[in-house]
Amino acid sequence: MICIRLNEPDFEYDIYSLFGAFYPGEPIVISEDEAVLERKKREACETSDEPLSFCAQITYEHRDRENVKEIVCRFLSDLDGEILDEKCIPVSYRKEDPKLRKETKDTLKRMIYGMLRDRTGQTLPWGTLTGIRPTKIAMEMLDRGCTPEEIARSMEETYLTSKEKREICIGIAQKEKSLLSAFPYRDGYSLYIGIPFCPTRCLYCSFTSYPLSIWQNKVDEYLEALKKELSEVGRWMKNVPLHTVYMGGGTPTSLTAEQMDGLLSFLEDTFDLSHVLEFCVEGGRPDSFSKDKLAAMKRHPVSRISINPQTMNEETLRTIGRAHSVEDVKRAFAMAREYDFDNINMDIILGLPGEGEAQICHTLDEIATLCPESLTVHSLAVKRAAKLAKERKKYTMQNTNEWMQTVGKYATMLGMEPYYLYRQKNMAGNLENIGYARLGREGLYNILIMEEKQTIVSCGAGGLTKVIRDGRPLRIENVKDVGVYRDRLPEMIERKRAVLTAG
Repeated sequence: MICIRLNEPDFEYDIYSLFGAFYPGEPIVISEDEAVLERKKREACETSDEPLSFCAQITYEHRDRENVKEIVCRFLSDLDGEILDEKCIPVSYRKEDPKLRKETKDTLKRMIYGMLRDRTGQTLPWGTLTGIRPTKIAMEMLDRGCTPEEIARSMEETYLTSKEKREICIGIAQKEKSLLSAFPYRDGYSLYIGIPFCPTRCLYCSFTSYPLSIWQNKVDEYLEALKKELSEVGRWMKNVPLHTVYMGGGTPTSLTAEQMDGLLSFLEDTFDLSHVLEFCVEGGRPDSFSKDKLAAMKRHPVSRISINPQTMNEETLRTIGRAHSVEDVKRAFAMAREYDFDNINMDIILGLPGEGEAQICHTLDEIATLCPESLTVHSLAVKRAAKLAKERKKYTMQNTNEWMQTVGKYATMLGMEPYYLYRQKNMAGNLENIGYARLGREGLYNILIMEEKQTIVSCGAGGLTKVIRDGRPLRIENVKDVGVYRDRLPEMIERKRAVLTAG
């Protein structure tokens, strides 16, 4: 356990995330309130057998009421114990000055990074970056006319990122910029449709998902509520070009063929799909595919699907609670090809319990025989809401940069290039999620959602709408609970209407 005491709550999230990157899985408590910190420390001790590793004390020293003059960071044996290390940086910023504030945050993170590097002997591939969108930094600099060399130098000096990650980040940003320049994305919007049902809940899952064994009789009620929300959105946005549609979850293919056909027919009747460049259905679980569902999707303008094994190792599938076999994956893929789906994505996860290089290479070998058009590689992120977070001591979980490089080599062998990238908190190896695709088979929705370049209207339980205004996203959240979603639908529709029809 690590305790971090602040004398004021500036940059609390960034500090917490940086410590977490060096000490993945270790409980970290942070607060500027000593009573709260002691309480959190006590609660962490009661729920974890992790001993206290060390404490940190971060103090903002003021020149006057408005201006900070220096920041001191100390590592202590206990909250008021022996000083193990101490560093101080002179700064000069007013809290309301965003430019100086960012410079101070970056300087502080570099100081803490150096102290943690010296303490652990580790370096992090992404340096001090704790945000989820590294490519956004490169994209913004490209938009300002910066050269790749200038971006690389800035990322090295500001964030201490490794040469490999800088090159990947800049290359993907250039790819994204090229793909987005091919259509007027600023003039349109994208639509996300949430289907929050799954055959079973996976060990690592923290998404809004409901097992069909319990919720089967509520699916039709949910779809009726969803159609009401979609109907209103279609009316408000009828004069705005719709560029991409993404049906995610949960597991959208957990719907019956009749339910899938009905929902897709409703979408065609409700929205003008003539401008749509990509219509993706995330199948997810191979055991949820069937010929009649694929036929239903083929009758409608679904152009891209995902079949996500996560691993091609039977033992791991049983461990993580996936109720399908490797043969089910192959069978689902073959069926999709029979119905002429020529843009299939497959997801895998690195860092799953008990998996090492041999298991990862086996998964990649099996996927190579199938030859999908795109491959999305996730570094396992253990979220607090997942069952795995409570049971993580039972399993060995790791990911390495070398394994990520191995995936890149397989993707190259399959004729794919990296086209989008994002990160999450608590990722195995503090690495990244990265999407590879063959030329012309890139997932445009993935780029739009990650780079926050276009308004994305999200319908369904747990949906997060992001309306882009003046280059910044305005967030509108739907409730996550399926039952509450239906009951509070008028309220959520009104919140969307107020923003989407304004100005």
